[in-house]
Amino acid sequence: MTLASSSPTGSLVSSLAVVILTHDEEQHIGRALDALAAVAREVFVIDSGSTDNTIAIAEAKGAQVLRHPFVNYAQQFQWALDTAPITSDWILRLDADEIIEPDLANALNETLPKLGAEIVGINLNRKHIFLGRWVRHGGRYPLYLLRVWRRGHGRIESRWMDEHMIVSGGRVINVEGGFADHNNNDLSFFTVKHNKYATREAIDRLIAELDLSPTDQGVAAGGSSEQAKSKRSWKESIYNRLPFGVGPLAYFLWRYFGQLGFLDGKEGLIYHLLQGFWYRFLVEARVLELRKGVAPFKKADDIKAELARLTGLAIK
Repeated sequence: MTLASSSPTGSLVSSLAVVILTHDEEQHIGRALDALAAVAREVFVIDSGSTDNTIAIAEAKGAQVLRHPFVNYAQQFQWALDTAPITSDWILRLDADEIIEPDLANALNETLPKLGAEIVGINLNRKHIFLGRWVRHGGRYPLYLLRVWRRGHGRIESRWMDEHMIVSGGRVINVEGGFADHNNNDLSFFTVKHNKYATREAIDRLIAELDLSPTDQGVAAGGSSEQAKSKRSWKESIYNRLPFGVGPLAYFLWRYFGQLGFLDGKEGLIYHLLQGFWYRFLVEARVLELRKGVAPFKKADDIKAELARLTGLAIK
């Protein structure tokens, strides 16, 4: 089912499909779909067992809902790309708590139909809203993410955490406009979510460290935004090699003082301290814990099996 047939300015809507993964997102999904009505021709909601009103809201607003068990974000999203009956020329990856604002909807409507075949990807500049405040400093803005790509030219990285879209066969450009990450849940939700993220990131670290599986080199090969490429290179070549505990502290100090995070006020202090120090330290601690847990095992399959037992995740 299509969501819209014309843009706010009266021009034809771009041939754009949107894919959103959901699990108990009744707080956000309606807001996200309302914002997409001006630009999306198709919306596919991939749900992994919601028990709230997520599916009912999505269907009422014209989205096509597909159901699939969740393993990790990368596998779920790639399943959507491989399975959803997408017919639009372009695809947008969107989280349920993200919002396409009117100026970006207009920019996409105007830009997409004019792009030549050599353009296969588009970076969007995401802003992060935390406790009602736009976090503008600490390296959080501008934050360019490859979120729109030509159908048939994109895939998602095979990772447990921090997965990026990878495109091939052409160039990537930037399109400016309001693109907001605005989660309405409280700090308890934030900390629980990041605790889970820390385990997933620790798994990626150990898989690379112990050479358990081939590492996806899509970002390093230049298939995503340049910002993502430089951050990944810095993280893998420098940050992950620092002594235990040094990286999180140095990163927080750099974000808060070197990148002027203190200008984000009380909300910024909470955010930069939690996301820039606490979360990064939690990843370090989880890596240490899991490394000790798998130390008695030598074979890759045995290590993966133990990681799966320790984390409760389906590591293969």
